Amino acid sequence: MKIIDRDPWLKPFEAAITGRHQNAINKETELVGRGTLKDFAAGHQYFGLHQTAKGKWVFREWAPNATAIYLIGDFNNWQMADDYKLQRIGSDGIWEITLPRDAMHHGQLYKMLVQWQGGQGERIPAWAQRVVQDDQTKIFSAQVWAPEKPYKFRHRNFKRQSGPLFIYECHIGMAQDAERIGTYEEFRLKILPRIKEEGYNCIQIMAIQEHPYYGSFGYHVSSFFAPSSRFGTPEELKALIDTAHSMGIAVIMDLVHSHAVKNEVEGLGNLAGDPNQFFYPGDRHTHNQWDSLCFDYGKNQVLHFLLSNCRYWLEEYKFDGFRFDGVTSMLYYSHGLGEDFLDYSAYFNGHQDDNAICYLTLANRLIHQVNPRAISIAEEVSGMPGLAASFEDGGYGFDYRMAMNIPDFWIKTIKELKDEDWKPSAILWEVTNRRADEHTVSYLESHDQALVGDKTVIFRLIDADMYWHFRKGDENDVVRRGIALHKMLRLITSSTINGAYLNFMGNEFGHPEWIDFPREGNGWSHKYARRQWNLVDNHDLLYHYLGDFDRDMLLTLKENTHLLQTKVREVWHNDGDQVLAYSRGKYLFVFNFSPTRSYEGYGFMMPEGKYKVVLNTDAVQYGGFGFCNDSIEHFTNFDPLLSRQHKGWLKLYLPARSAQVLKLVSE
Repeated sequence: MKIIDRDPWLKPFEAAITGRHQNAINKETELVGRGTLKDFAAGHQYFGLHQTAKGKWVFREWAPNATAIYLIGDFNNWQMADDYKLQRIGSDGIWEITLPRDAMHHGQLYKMLVQWQGGQGERIPAWAQRVVQDDQTKIFSAQVWAPEKPYKFRHRNFKRQSGPLFIYECHIGMAQDAERIGTYEEFRLKILPRIKEEGYNCIQIMAIQEHPYYGSFGYHVSSFFAPSSRFGTPEELKALIDTAHSMGIAVIMDLVHSHAVKNEVEGLGNLAGDPNQFFYPGDRHTHNQWDSLCFDYGKNQVLHFLLSNCRYWLEEYKFDGFRFDGVTSMLYYSHGLGEDFLDYSAYFNGHQDDNAICYLTLANRLIHQVNPRAISIAEEVSGMPGLAASFEDGGYGFDYRMAMNIPDFWIKTIKELKDEDWKPSAILWEVTNRRADEHTVSYLESHDQALVGDKTVIFRLIDADMYWHFRKGDENDVVRRGIALHKMLRLITSSTINGAYLNFMGNEFGHPEWIDFPREGNGWSHKYARRQWNLVDNHDLLYHYLGDFDRDMLLTLKENTHLLQTKVREVWHNDGDQVLAYSRGKYLFVFNFSPTRSYEGYGFMMPEGKYKVVLNTDAVQYGGFGFCNDSIEHFTNFDPLLSRQHKGWLKLYLPARSAQVLKLVSE
C-alpha cells in the first residue's frame, strides 16, 4: 500500500485500506472467473434489442419479478400479442424473444408491457439504446435503431495528446444563441471550431444519457444506454466525437452512476413490480435531497449493468473517458451531507459504502482495460484519500479528482473580503493544496457556479454593470476591476495545476447571465439556457478581451509541454504588499493583487539571465491599461551574495491589480 508509505497519517487506517483493496480483488475474481472485467462487462451486447447474423431480431431483459413480458409498439398497434410474448429462460430472471426480420423495422417505436403479481405497466427496456419523446404527447418510447448505413468512425484509433488536459465543459442543448435546444450537428459544425481555436484539448459533455426532464441538466437519468434524442441521432453524436478527434480534441462524458430518476414508466424505478431490483431497499432506497433512487452496488446484476454501461460508451461512441458525477454521494451512507471531514477518521469510521467503493474501483480498472489512455475523473468533495491514486498503490484508480475547494475559495474570497484583504499566501496555498500522489482538475468555476440562484465569477465581480457598462468607452471602475480580477483569477488557477484545468462553456469570455432551464416558473423559456456567442464576436463590446486572454493564456501554458509538469516553486509572497511570485521551470508568474498600489523595481531572486514577458493581464489587447512596455527585455542584476547560486535580482514594475508571466530566454 504505497499510499500509506507516502502519507504516514494513513497508517492507523491500514487495515481498512487493505480491506477495501482486497474486497475489490475478491469481487473481481467472483465476477470474471478466469476471464477479464472487459469480458464480464458485455451486457449491452446481450440484453436489449439486437439483430442476429441472419437478420432476425432478439430481445432480452432482466426482470426477475415479472410473470410475463410482451413487446408492444407501432408494429402491433400497441396491443399484447402472443407473437411478441417473451419467454423466461433459466432461473436468473432473464426473458427472451426471437422475432423474424419483418416483425419490426428501423425507426419504429416500442415498449415492454410487464406483468407481475398484482399489477402491470408499460416500461422502456433498461438496456434500450435509443429512446425518443413524442413532440405532442411528450411520452417517451424506445425506438428500433438499425440504420442501413450505420456511422463508420474515421478516427477509430484516436490517441489524445500527452500532457495537461484543458477541459471545456459543455452542454449540447444550450450551446447556441437561439432560444431553443441545440443539436449535435450544430455543436459539431459551429462550436467545435471555437473550442479548437481557443486551445482546449478536451471537451466534457453533460447530459448525454437520456433524461425525461430537460431542466435536470442531465442528472436524473432514465435510460443509461441511450444518448439523449432531444439533441439528435446516435449517428450525429458519433460524427461529433469523430470530428473532435480529427481536431485533436478528446471527448469525455459526464457519467451519472450515483443515482437514477424515480420515474417508473421511463426509468428503472419499478421495472417489474420490484422497486428494489436495481436499488437499495429501506432507508437507503432514495436520495431525499436529489429526489432520486440509489443503486444497490452490492448486487452483481447491478455491477453488470453499470460496468457494461462504461464499456458501451467507450466502444460504441468512442468516448475517451468519464467524469463520474456525485462520487461523494456514492461513498457515504449520508451522501456526505452533514459530515465535516475534519480528520482522516471521517474516511474510515464505518459510514462508508464499501459496495460503492468496490464498484468505483472496478469501474476504473475496466475503463483502463478497454482503453489504457482513457480519462476518469471523480467529482468528489470530501477529500477521500486514495481516490485518484492507482489501484496498484492501494487507491481507487481515478486519473483525476475535481479540486472542488478552489471555486469555493474564490467565491468566499469575492463575497466576504475587501480587495485590500486578499492574502497571496492564502491564495497560493488554496490553489496548490492537494495530495502529492493524486492529480486534480483545477477550475475557477464550472456549471455549478453558473446555475440560477448562484452567480458566475464575472457576475459576482461586476453584477448589473455588465448590462450597462460593457461597451467599449462606457466601462466604469466596477467593470475595470472585474475584468482585471477575472483574468488574474483564471491565470493563477490554470498556471498552478497538477494535471488538468477546466472551464465551463462561455465563462472564458465572461458570459453575463446564469443558467436557468425552461420550467413552469419562467414560462418554459430558453432565454437563459443558451450561450450568447454574439457577445464575444462583437468587438464593440468588452467580452472579446476576456476570450482573447483565455486563448493566449492556454497558448502560453501549452507552449512548453514540460511547463505544467514541473513543480510550483514559491519565489516570494508579501501579504502586506499583496504581491505573489512563483516559478515553474523557466517561467515566472508574478501577481500584484493590490487594488491601489503599483510598485516600481520590485525585486525577486531568480536564476541569472534574460527574461521576456510572454503574457500580461494588463496589456491593452486584453482590455488593460497597458502600463508596462512588454517589449522590454529584463535582465537580472548582479549581486555578489547571490552569484554563487547563479542568481540575481530581477526587478519589475508591477501595476496594481495585474499579473504577468515571464520566461527565462537566455542564461
